[in-house]
Amino acid sequence: MNLMYQSTRDSSKKVTASQAILQGLSTDGGLFVPESIPVLTHSMDELSQMSYQEISYEVMKLFLTDYTEEELKDCINKAYDDKFDTKEIAPINKVGQAFYLELFHGSTIAFKDMALSILPHLLTTSAKKNNVKDEIVILTATSGDTGKAALAGFADVEGTKIIVFYPKDGVSSVQEKQMVTQKGDNTAVIGINGNFDDAQTGVKAMFNNKDLAKKMGQAGFQFSSANSINIGRLVPQIVYYVYSYASLYRRDAIKKGETINVVVPTGNFGNILAAYYAKSMGVPIDKLICASNENKVLYDFFSTGRYDRNREFVLTTSPSMDILVSSNLERLIYQITECDAEKTVQLMQTLSSQGTYDITEPMKKHLEGFIGGWASAEETEEAIKRVYAEANYVIDTHTAVAASVYNNYVARTGDAKKTIIVSTASPYKFAQSVLKAISSGDVPKDDYEQAKVLSRLSGTKIPEAVEEIRLAPVLHTRVCDVAEMQYIVEDILKII
Repeated sequence: MNLMYQSTRDSSKKVTASQAILQGLSTDGGLFVPESIPVLTHSMDELSQMSYQEISYEVMKLFLTDYTEEELKDCINKAYDDKFDTKEIAPINKVGQAFYLELFHGSTIAFKDMALSILPHLLTTSAKKNNVKDEIVILTATSGDTGKAALAGFADVEGTKIIVFYPKDGVSSVQEKQMVTQKGDNTAVIGINGNFDDAQTGVKAMFNNKDLAKKMGQAGFQFSSANSINIGRLVPQIVYYVYSYASLYRRDAIKKGETINVVVPTGNFGNILAAYYAKSMGVPIDKLICASNENKVLYDFFSTGRYDRNREFVLTTSPSMDILVSSNLERLIYQITECDAEKTVQLMQTLSSQGTYDITEPMKKHLEGFIGGWASAEETEEAIKRVYAEANYVIDTHTAVAASVYNNYVARTGDAKKTIIVSTASPYKFAQSVLKAISSGDVPKDDYEQAKVLSRLSGTKIPEAVEEIRLAPVLHTRVCDVAEMQYIVEDILKII
């Protein structure tokens, strides 16, 4: 039996996994969710003896049921290969009382590699399975990391083009350089005069524009997404939560059936939603601790039951989390309404028109496993400094938000459960902010000089991703206003 996917805004619209991956977003503007969340079919004793690739197959086969074993294993083996700098793919470091799950060992040194290494293979396999003749146009908004990881994954992939919009002044210098130096005849990168929410809103508007879809269809194109709104992004993220628990169990760091907490630095809500799905599959997770920066819309939501984006947008040192509209939260909302599409539509329409919505008391009860926390810029810097001083371990600004929230949570509650802190990016990606916290001298202005100082202080090698952009030429220079985004896309596709 195939596990079917339905829209959060219309439960009657059902598609296969491969069709959901192809479309990215439902035609009604909703997100695709599985009809039910499957349960793991192997015991933790069995999973603990498996490699990352093997666990990937055991998890993904339960969600992507219309892929054959051969197709799925081929996608997995092409994704999780020597582009990662460790055979473990997602190693775990015990630092103090917490376990840091390092998700930055891929080619772009951020956690988005974990899913975006496999998405191009899942997508092109889907196209073949569904006899798609159109060229697939990956249209994506990024707050910094998705853009580069998607560009790297789709560059020169036959039958695809990729167009990435990013906030011109809302990403780190390294993040921007990684994107604007991207090679590939099928790639386009555009900065926008606005923030990530502006970019994301503009992209969603194009996905929902039926006239644009018709125009593209006539020219032989169709949109798909590499954002975490695509279920093909979300499913691979579930894997590393299953793998990390199995790894701790194999190392005797946790006992059989022992529950753990997970702390996730969160912006668009996809990463922590994957942890929630892993918990629903049977991984013994107790608290899902959602760590926010000063754009603490999710902290307020979990504290009060009100989602309110009507607030000042703050540019922080953890830019990948500078988000006020967390798209993936819609999937959780659908779940806690007990899969009531009509109620979900009402809430999303209220968010669109008024910028806010309130959930009911019964819905709040479904959120009892979630804890919200947030860290200021000062607390983020202090966390980097503290972890380095105590353990000679260097973390990036996003991981530091999670470390700060974890520290405050333990101090407040006394909860001593074993805890995984999700480390989402290499400190080299945000070297300036990291050095400000741990260096006693002046921080160099040049990115590569910063990397050299960080290498000396941390005793780690400068990642290849940083080395390769040092002398790379800038290939993408376009910048536009939000209102011009669709025109830019039509110009790139030559359908004006």
